Amino acid sequence: MADASFQQEFLETHDAYRLKHNVPKMTLSSELSASAQKWADHLLAIDDLEHNKPEDIENIGENLYMESSETLTEKEAVDSWYSEIKDYNWSSPGFSSETGHFTQVVWKDSKELGVGIATDGHKVYVVG
Repeated sequence: MADASFQQEFLETHDAYRLKHNVPKMTLSSELSASAQKWADHLLAIDDLEHNKPEDIENIGENLYMESSETLTEKEAVDSWYSEIKDYNWSSPGFSSETGHFTQVVWKDSKELGVGIATDGHKVYVVG
């Protein structure tokens, strides 16, 4: 489960990247975090990455991350998502499957953020 320290660093990492694109900071949502935690627990139980069904998360974006590791820093998942910036087509902006995580991090209309984390000591699943 994502403790308060993990949640805060996760939020601050998002906001630092958002600042580079002149988009507003977000706030932590306990409701979104509870939903993200439930899905992270589910992913650990099935040992697979799959997005939540759209009808379950209407109008809510979702980024997933899995690492085979005993430890995971708060920044690793967000850094990984943001690293897709290298593939973003600035001359034809918009969604693409290659950069969807990046655009989700810096989406200007996003106001709130939630995070869940689940681990078995060998794999870590993060849902943002």
